[in-house]
Amino acid sequence: MRVLSLDVNGDRTEVAAPAHWTLLEVLRYRLGLTGSKQGCDKGDCGACTVLVDGKPILACLTLAGLCSERRITTIEGLMPAHLRAGGSGPDPVQAAFDRCGALQCGFCQPGMMLSARALLNEKPRPSRDEIRAALAGNLCRCTGYTQIVQAVELVIAEAAGTEPAPPAWAPGTNPWRATGGAARAHAPLQRPARESDAGRGDAPESEG
Repeated sequence: MRVLSLDVNGDRTEVAAPAHWTLLEVLRYRLGLTGSKQGCDKGDCGACTVLVDGKPILACLTLAGLCSERRITTIEGLMPAHLRAGGSGPDPVQAAFDRCGALQCGFCQPGMMLSARALLNEKPRPSRDEIRAALAGNLCRCTGYTQIVQAVELVIAEAAGTEPAPPAWAPGTNPWRATGGAARAHAPLQRPARESDAGRGDAPESEG
């Protein structure tokens, strides 16, 4: 056992835990902060994501002892941090996820929201591709990701006072349709010519 001095969600705390315990284990089983989910335990799902010094890290792969004297933010600390910064209500990321219906079972949402918050803190107006890249390490088995990306784009738009970008499935936003893909999809299929067709009446005519 060792005594760890941790700064968690703005509060300094000392906690005794085995030296080999991960940050996730200390958060969940010593401090009772169960918002950080224990999923795969091997860094694949992102459900355990927390912020350390503002950067998203996988708590299931990080020894708690390495986080001494560093600022740790879990999902429980997201709203308090927003209030301390002068905001009101939940963090805009949390509010947007709620408004966009960007959750079903909710298991992935704490890590997903913290990854989104880290991205927006670093780059307030990321592109859709940058949003997807930032959230790529957080797996969701329910929503299909569409509403999750919409939620992040809603935060960006409201902060900038603009309209959110239309979703990928909205009319006029599908490049496949814009290039006539739909029309081609419904055109009669043409059997490609083969050498064995030579001399048959249904063989394609040559172009002179």
